[in-house]
Amino acid sequence: SDGSIRLHQMTSEYPLMQWNDSTKGQPIIALQWALTRPAVFFALDASSNIYIWDLLENDLLPVAKQTIPSEKVVTMTLLGEPEKANGLLGIVLAKESGEIDIQYVKKKWALP
Repeated sequence: SDGSIRLHQMTSEYPLMQWNDSTKGQPIIALQWALTRPAVFFALDASSNIYIWDLLENDLLPVAKQTIPSEKVVTMTLLGEPEKANGLLGIVLAKESGEIDIQYVKKKWALP
């Protein structure tokens, strides 16, 4: 609810990494690991900002932020085929109006 993200290992109650105020205080409403690249995850905050984290490139801050200005995004999920090496990765955005938007991710964050 405060924009903090914690990375846990299943065998410990303490986080391996913790990023406080990663969304400038906005609640995170969706977070998902990339299906095609294990070190990348995406977070959606309550202000319709998508943050892309690539832990191999930078483990302190997101490597990119994209604002969806047209309408409030209420949730997101990722689509892709992890068994294929084509690096195709998409973000499915559900908007408040019920509209669904699919955006494809740059290859550098999608390739295995």
